[in-house]
Amino acid sequence: MSQDNMIKMECTKCKRINYFSHKNKKILKNRLELSKYCKFCRQHTPHKETK
Repeated sequence: MSQDNMIKMECTKCKRINYFSHKNKKILKNRLELSKYCKFCRQHTPHKETK
């Protein structure tokens, strides 16, 4: 796995980076947004891709 495809997922409520994932940047041009569990907020919140 190359590091070029790694992305960081940040909680939209507490602004902490909780998840790391891979993304095919040739196919997905826009930023990814998923509902994930945040251990700091203790609930499911939307997580957005950061730089």
